[in-house]
Amino acid sequence: MASLLTLSDSEEVRLAETATRIREHVVEMLLAAGSGHSAGPLGMADVFTALYFSILNIDPADPWKPDRDRVVLSNGHICPVWYATLAERGYFPVSLLPTLRQLGSPLQGHTHIRSAPGVENTSGPLGQGLSQGVGMALAASLDGAGWRTHVLLSDAEHQEGQIWEAAMFAGKHRLHNLTAWVDRNNIQIDGYTEDVMPLEPLRAKYEAFNWYVIEIDGHNFKAIVDAARHAEAIYERPTVVICHTIPGRGVDFMERDYRWHGVPPDREQARRAVQELRSLRGRIASEAE
Repeated sequence: MASLLTLSDSEEVRLAETATRIREHVVEMLLAAGSGHSAGPLGMADVFTALYFSILNIDPADPWKPDRDRVVLSNGHICPVWYATLAERGYFPVSLLPTLRQLGSPLQGHTHIRSAPGVENTSGPLGQGLSQGVGMALAASLDGAGWRTHVLLSDAEHQEGQIWEAAMFAGKHRLHNLTAWVDRNNIQIDGYTEDVMPLEPLRAKYEAFNWYVIEIDGHNFKAIVDAARHAEAIYERPTVVICHTIPGRGVDFMERDYRWHGVPPDREQARRAVQELRSLRGRIASEAE
């Protein structure tokens, strides 16, 4: 597996191209659905890409193999990026993506466990995913299993008390087979987190609950992969990776604007976004030559 010392330039380019393609899918899915969340899925595309293409022990041909790493998405409203990543990784056809949020589609606006290959949990109410992941990690520990649980969370859902109950439990039980990935994009549906309900000092809070904390640029593939490997080397407690990300990443008129948290693009906005992303993908490829 790759690490900070071995992630080649060509591998980094491949990940960047894949993440940009995943962002294009997200925009097209949201346009087709006519509803959904834009900023978060675009901001977390690099983390999802690194997980599924460099980090996780998985097999798309055998999505439920017993020794697979588990992935739990707590902030289920960013599921378009999960679906798009799973499709790009080969779990199901890319042609299924435009059915997002349609009646009868396995790709609903919040995830439902095993509705599609690779979807490991049901989401909806915020603040629940860390508890789900803690249960999985504890089960693996009790069974002596070697697989790892990865939980992806938003920063704003840390305003929910259950997050901290789960964090306290994980720290008490020293669940070293658990990695949490926090999307620290500083926005929520009605404003900026530090205006609505301040989260800082977020690092110190996790440390107080006996977690090992890593802070990274959530758009730096080498940093993401290295953080995952670093977490695997921590045996005395769980690890949280605070990923500083830009909401709406890759689409200039969406970036850092909390108003894009919970709305989809219209047709013209989607056209502009996809054009910008395809131009970016072209620059990535040309610079690699």
